[in-house]
Amino acid sequence: MAVAKLALQDGNIFVGSSFGAPGEVDGEVVFNTSMTGYQEILTDPSYRGQIVTMTYPQMGNYGVNPEDVESHKPHLAGFIVRENSRIESNFRSHGSLDDYLAQHGIVGISGIDTRRLVRHIRSQGAMGGVLSTLDLDDTSLIAKAKASPGLVGRDLVKEVLPPTSRQWAEDLSKWAILPETGDFSDRARPDANGLNPHVVALDYGMKWNIPRHLTHEGFRVTVLPGTASTEEVLEQKPDGIFLSNGPGDPEPLAYAIQTIRDLLGTRPIFGICLGHQLFGLACGAHTFKLKFGHRGANQPVLDLRSGKVEITSQNHGFAIDEASLPDCLEITHRNLNDNTVAGLQHRELPAFSVQFHPEASAGPHDSQYLFQQFREAVCSSLTNG
Repeated sequence: MAVAKLALQDGNIFVGSSFGAPGEVDGEVVFNTSMTGYQEILTDPSYRGQIVTMTYPQMGNYGVNPEDVESHKPHLAGFIVRENSRIESNFRSHGSLDDYLAQHGIVGISGIDTRRLVRHIRSQGAMGGVLSTLDLDDTSLIAKAKASPGLVGRDLVKEVLPPTSRQWAEDLSKWAILPETGDFSDRARPDANGLNPHVVALDYGMKWNIPRHLTHEGFRVTVLPGTASTEEVLEQKPDGIFLSNGPGDPEPLAYAIQTIRDLLGTRPIFGICLGHQLFGLACGAHTFKLKFGHRGANQPVLDLRSGKVEITSQNHGFAIDEASLPDCLEITHRNLNDNTVAGLQHRELPAFSVQFHPEASAGPHDSQYLFQQFREAVCSSLTNG
């Protein structure tokens, strides 16, 4: 196997074997604690600009398939694993992880001590790095890692936006399965009052399982690019507005923040991940960069209203600064690992958000009630005029 090297901006070098595509990439080196779901992680647009390390020791053992993707292609900069399985064994598999990465031009490295790397990131924080199969000179690679631009202050959303608006109309029967129903056969169903509400989803890098769940809850979903103006959103005559996940630092996204600010109070609003941060910023809060972020399908969150603990899927490197919260917002959820803000709701308007991913792809299903909560808010708004 060809040699690959990972260089960190602080001078640490990791030598391993190349898999996937040959090449050289830079990005912020982060880690994800999920045991499975690597294909969903690869295709999550929120990973734009990041080199992702998987903490679980073996990846690729169940192969890849066209049904588990969260967007049309992988978006991360590079992929780091302890062991890339030489055999994929699953009746749903259409090919190997190695071939999938190569097909999409994603540089991977295997055979390094990922435990050492993750412990280093936990201690020193996520940092810039370079992953290369071309340049193997340590001094050169370290210089390139130091020059990597990082995530702070960059608008990565514009790199993953959908080109146009579209109606969400997928054959959901072959995609993600909800445990309550076993399929999506009752998708876009009217409720007992005949309501079949219309939601505009502002796409900042949205995972596809989100509109699947919105559709399952009975919504007709129109997806607009996250750069859409207030006028463009309201032209669609929505009954509710959804704010999606997406990559990078939320504070440079002035266009999104202003649009959300203008839309507050006009329709019920629900935000996830980056959408949660943008909702907070639109209300007057601030965000900050986490030391090493929250990425994995096993993050505990406390619902302050019910007292229940939910195990959640998360992927973010920024968070809402609690000290900056305006009086109009109250905290509904907390991350139990570091006590950061994991959920907000407006005290006067039908608007709320969470920092985690209730669509659970890949991950637990504890938080799917939030889609039902959004449905109830939209239907209540329609019923009450």
